[in-house]
Amino acid sequence: MASPRKKTDSSKTREEAMSVARATRRPGQSKEQTRLIAQGIQKGIEHYKKQQKAKARELDKHLKKVKRQVENPAAETETITKELTRYRQHWLPWLLLALSWAAFTAYLFASEV
Repeated sequence: MASPRKKTDSSKTREEAMSVARATRRPGQSKEQTRLIAQGIQKGIEHYKKQQKAKARELDKHLKKVKRQVENPAAETETITKELTRYRQHWLPWLLLALSWAAFTAYLFASEV
């Protein structure tokens, strides 16, 4: 069932592109040039439709997520607290950095004396 719909969408897009190409036709322009312009316009229209479908899918996903949050706010709070603790830095690298700088400065002062 999807293929007949796609053919009708494609034919509608092709007709729209051809009408736009004919409307913007220049004097002395050949039919081949008009056909190529119509193909470019058709590709642009199809690309625009794909972008709009992707945006609609993203919006739908976001709306479903918000709806889940409204229905069950406790589950979302648990997820947020787990994510916050996941990004916490460990203290050991900072301690080693401070110790290395302290040892370096002690070496410098010891070599000057």
